[in-house]
Amino acid sequence: MEHMCVVFLLLLIFSSATAATVPAASPAPRSHAQIADGVLTNGNFAMSPRKLNNTVIVGGDSLPGWALRGHVEYVSGGPQPGGMYFPVPAGVHALRLGGLASAAQALSVRPGVAYALTFAATRTCAQDEALRVAVSPSLSEPADVPVRTFYGTDAADAWAWGFRASERDAQVVFSNPAAQDDPACGPLLAAVAIKELVTPLPSKDNLIRNGDFEVGPPAIKNSTAGVLLPPKQKDATSPLPGWIIESLRPVRLVDAPHFAVPHGQRAVELVAGRESAIAQVIRTVPGRAYNLSFAVGDARNGCHGAMLVHALAGNATTAVPFASSGGGGSKQADLRFVASGHRTRVTFFSSYYHTSASDGISLCGPVLDQVKVQPLKAWCCC
Repeated sequence: MEHMCVVFLLLLIFSSATAATVPAASPAPRSHAQIADGVLTNGNFAMSPRKLNNTVIVGGDSLPGWALRGHVEYVSGGPQPGGMYFPVPAGVHALRLGGLASAAQALSVRPGVAYALTFAATRTCAQDEALRVAVSPSLSEPADVPVRTFYGTDAADAWAWGFRASERDAQVVFSNPAAQDDPACGPLLAAVAIKELVTPLPSKDNLIRNGDFEVGPPAIKNSTAGVLLPPKQKDATSPLPGWIIESLRPVRLVDAPHFAVPHGQRAVELVAGRESAIAQVIRTVPGRAYNLSFAVGDARNGCHGAMLVHALAGNATTAVPFASSGGGGSKQADLRFVASGHRTRVTFFSSYYHTSASDGISLCGPVLDQVKVQPLKAWCCC
């Protein structure tokens, strides 16, 4: 029954057909290499494998666009072996990576440029399942996405993972780093896309880079789940340019079509209390006064209750309360501070843990937007 629920939750996200201990994947065929921007070649797995044994893909090059290794299943909608059922529209598919299995694809990238991979993933069996993401060669280390935790229960979690290319030809590899007793167990992978990230710059009107969070990884098409951004312990190259995810848990990038956003098209949701924080280091003039302004609200995703967002800038701090009924809305806040050095760290985190009122399980929290730091022309300490 648990397996039915888990897989049911994963594949509701799709509504259209659109390196450690793991053995290295076979090199992806160069004929499939593409310029890295948009959905990867057969990134939604709509093109089926050339040979299947029930649901198991036979042959490392059987799946168009991908090089496979190990026990990889091609999952589609409808009845499944063992009595499970995947309520997926026709033509929508995912891969299930068994123990130590992997799927790889070749890409053409620009050396020195940062990219964000987005994909949907969740566990199907063990609580400790993880999905390892690696790009080689790259300036980023492989990372394990902790799919054992559900941040939403009505859809699969969508993730972003950042990397900076070191050479023109690269290979992206998704793998299952564990060897489960059941070779069929393992994380599900779907909807793989990539986007080149531009480098936002500060301005005379705002010392914060990407303060409105408009520059970042692409949303998964037809997804209503937002995109989770992993902490820097998992991904040293932030998929949200300008910002550091400096916490134990991820934050979620939400979009205006599916959530309440205070301004523009995107905002950040602090989904795990004090374990969900973002920061940025800005250039300042020692002894000069500045004003930090920002918006706090709720994402209109059923997150109810008393919210409290902490903002820290240098030695100054403030806590901004927001009473959420889950229907949207936001408020503006300010924090004045005096820089003590040439670099000042600006940090935000949520004080409380919240879950969605609709199910009591989905992690949620306050949204943050319109972050701005401006120098003050005059300052009085009175």
